[in-house]
Amino acid sequence: MEKVNVAVLGATGAVGRTMIRILQERRFPMRSLKLLASPHSAGKVIDLGAKTGIVEEFSPAALKDVDLVFGAVENDLAEEYAPLIQRSGALFVDNSSAFRLEADVPLVIPEINARDIRWHHGIVANPNCATILAMMALSPILKLTRVRRMIVSTYQAVSGAGMKGMDELERQIRDPSAAPEVFPFPIAFNVIPQIGDFDENGISAEEWKMQNEGRRILHDEALQVSCTCVRVPVYRCHSESIYVETETEVSLDAIRQAAEECPGLVLNEAPYPTPKECTDSDAVVIGRLRRDEACPHGLHLWCCCDQLRKGAATNAVQIGEWAWQNGLLKKGV
Repeated sequence: MEKVNVAVLGATGAVGRTMIRILQERRFPMRSLKLLASPHSAGKVIDLGAKTGIVEEFSPAALKDVDLVFGAVENDLAEEYAPLIQRSGALFVDNSSAFRLEADVPLVIPEINARDIRWHHGIVANPNCATILAMMALSPILKLTRVRRMIVSTYQAVSGAGMKGMDELERQIRDPSAAPEVFPFPIAFNVIPQIGDFDENGISAEEWKMQNEGRRILHDEALQVSCTCVRVPVYRCHSESIYVETETEVSLDAIRQAAEECPGLVLNEAPYPTPKECTDSDAVVIGRLRRDEACPHGLHLWCCCDQLRKGAATNAVQIGEWAWQNGLLKKGV
């Protein structure tokens, strides 16, 4: 199979830079790599290891001969640029939330529902980082039985808000009196139980993503999800406490055995994973697997994942790999 021409849109941001790194680490079959961004970032220089790359302003002309675009821009730009990318014939793997609930756009975690990529119409959506972590953590259970209900508490790192989030934490650690700009309250030495705006029922935008995206990925509209999303003063890696009720009772040993067969998943019960050890890794690590003594079909687990990698950049690159391997790119194959 021939190599492909790749572009990273939003190349100067935290996720964009991580995408570039993942493409290099995984030896993605690239013939060329274009670095694209909005006009104010054009001309910036990005280290590509053995050489440097110059960021270009996004335009239809910049898409000439591009086969695959990885998007790491905000919703408004993704919505603006997507039709241009589609018309160019390239596949747009988008990390924003702009298209995740669109009926004709596959929402994909390759280890779980890669085959959905087959019906793409020029766009494949990357799920929310917290959703990817939860679905990956549940993958061994899903091999054994249906999950009927999830109750999830997330502990999300400041890098989920990009470079500005990390800068704000560092600034407030140095000066605890520094006023918050990115988050609604000071984040250093604090936790904030809000990610995104609240609706009329007090549910945040981030909390809705877990239910809506989980249902699409699992093709299960009856899945019940309750979620509380919390921002914590950690630079990298999200963590989640997950309670599930399963359709049939399954043993912990069966789940442990299934976990060994789940790509991208690691079981750590010695004694449990932490964000620090999972930083800069693609693995989703689960631990503290235990029964709920009050419910025979209830299970608890804890999990951690570097959300800039598997929670964003690596998942997107895996989508691109699967599309290339299965001849789903319109050019370059």
